[in-house]
Amino acid sequence: MRFPLSSALCTALAVALAGCTPSPSPSATPEPGPAAGEDARPQDGSQADATPEAGQGSVTIAGEDAAEDVQRWTPPRVDRQGRSLAQLRRAAEKAFSEGRLYEDADAAVPLWLAVQEEDADDRQARNGLLRARQRLQQQADALLVRPLQQREALAEASRQALVLLTLAPKDEKVRALQGRVELAQRVVAYNRAGEEDLRSGRIGEDGDGAIGNFREALALDEHNSRARQGLAAAESGLIRRAEDAARVRDFASAGTWLAEASKVRDSSPTIADAFERIEQIRASALLQLRDDGLRELATPQGLKPAREKLAEALRIALPGDAVVAQLRERIDLATHYGSFRPGQVFSDAMRDGGRGPQMVVVPHGGFQMGAGDAEPGATDAERPSHYVRFDRGFAMAITEVTVGDFERYVKSTNARPRATRRGHSVVYDERSGNFIRRSGVDWRSDYDGARALGNSPVMHVSVRDAENYAAWLSEQTGRSYRLPSEAEFEYALRGGGSGRYPWGDAGTPPPGTGNFTGSRDVSPSGRHWHNAFIGYGDGWWGPAPVASFQANAFGLHDMAGNLSEWVADCWHASYRRAPSDGVAWFNPGCRSRVIRGGNWANAPEQTRAAWRQSQDSDTTNARIGFRLVRGI
Repeated sequence: MRFPLSSALCTALAVALAGCTPSPSPSATPEPGPAAGEDARPQDGSQADATPEAGQGSVTIAGEDAAEDVQRWTPPRVDRQGRSLAQLRRAAEKAFSEGRLYEDADAAVPLWLAVQEEDADDRQARNGLLRARQRLQQQADALLVRPLQQREALAEASRQALVLLTLAPKDEKVRALQGRVELAQRVVAYNRAGEEDLRSGRIGEDGDGAIGNFREALALDEHNSRARQGLAAAESGLIRRAEDAARVRDFASAGTWLAEASKVRDSSPTIADAFERIEQIRASALLQLRDDGLRELATPQGLKPAREKLAEALRIALPGDAVVAQLRERIDLATHYGSFRPGQVFSDAMRDGGRGPQMVVVPHGGFQMGAGDAEPGATDAERPSHYVRFDRGFAMAITEVTVGDFERYVKSTNARPRATRRGHSVVYDERSGNFIRRSGVDWRSDYDGARALGNSPVMHVSVRDAENYAAWLSEQTGRSYRLPSEAEFEYALRGGGSGRYPWGDAGTPPPGTGNFTGSRDVSPSGRHWHNAFIGYGDGWWGPAPVASFQANAFGLHDMAGNLSEWVADCWHASYRRAPSDGVAWFNPGCRSRVIRGGNWANAPEQTRAAWRQSQDSDTTNARIGFRLVRGI
């Protein structure tokens, strides 16, 4: 493949060719004397300085004939100064032995030529010139293969070739040497031009520049080590560009430069090494972005800069990169859970040295809230069914608030909850089998008015009592605790399911799933439920200690049974215009509030996942408790 001549090549070629013709000696005559020996004489009777045959003294580069005039060596004129031929012969032999062959008038060839001017048949001069030609041929051959200081060597070989061409213009070896000199001149010129292009940053990936020049040199001399080294340098230059681009995270350009570098030489192992280095740069950059992003996430306002780090990582990463996946996962977690993870269990430290209730992080997501049009036992208050989505997770207490938990609040604040102030609440009467009002019953009491255990769910509390407890816990922990919204409660109660009941569509609860009204339940006096889940028994008549039954899929106990629970919403007779983002539907000043979740004394229809009921905000009884949620 041929390439146009670059300006650097033209300049280098001109310099190289100019160096092949020495300036005439001041003592030289305009016309050379006759050359000694048969080879030195014109074979056709023409003048000795006649124009040589085609190819002699001309240089063809890139297909264009330089058409230079043939250059000849002009022997320096010897000043005899009265010296005899014998003296000239001795001087020539001495110069030959000292290696001075043609450089000046005292060199061997000019002296032998001077002898031939006096005696054209002088045998010693003829033999001397033959020996000089042989030595010049040997020296020129050696100079052409010298690996170092090529420019100087080529200039000397060029001068020696011109001397030989003057002495023996028809000699095939001389003509071959001249051709080799001219070829070497072109190779050196291309190499010098390529090296100048490299120094100027013109590597030539577009077909011109250094790569093109070195390839032209190799087209002339396929084993030329300087051109091969030049191509290796050009390849290194492209690799360096690729690595520089990678260091500024421009991996698209890095790939382009590396692809260009791979075209310079066949099967170069340096390309594979460079690819590995660039991938290491990419991996280091991704690790740095991941670590920076994770540090940002640990700051209060770090989500936005962390996402910017992720965007940069996605820009430079290869598909499926594990480090980017780690950062994306952590950002997703921070987006939906802050510094928590779904399913994580924790409790907050309190100012009084204790710990708050155990909380579990409920995963974010969406669900169909309410009852379908054809659901058995459903009421209009549970419709229309509507989709609710939580873009952020929340933490919910694993159990209902216990008597022991509530006692700490009362003692800490000297609070007087509603039933305490009123002096009574509603309890279950074993003798009549009904719920009745009984004096002296408050938050310390069990379902039947007796003293409750510390790990029993607190009951006989109003929604205001529950909200006051949440405010106190928030002040103690420095975190935001509150009653769950109705949507949060149903979402958590369903635990990812969508059946009629919290456990699905089966008409009987699975064993051990909760404290429900079962046909096998028996009161202390031997009573049974008239409206119960047939064949189910849980061993409790009244509330059980918290966490006595299996947790649901979100890790929450007693969501569907034990006690119904207060939520933050005001009562609305249907879900028309209900919020779709899961926040509480609250009207300031409302008195009718909502309870959710079945309890130990509910009919099966009231244990459905969509069941809801209105209660006055002052209500206290043995079937209602509460639990809290906390923002994350």
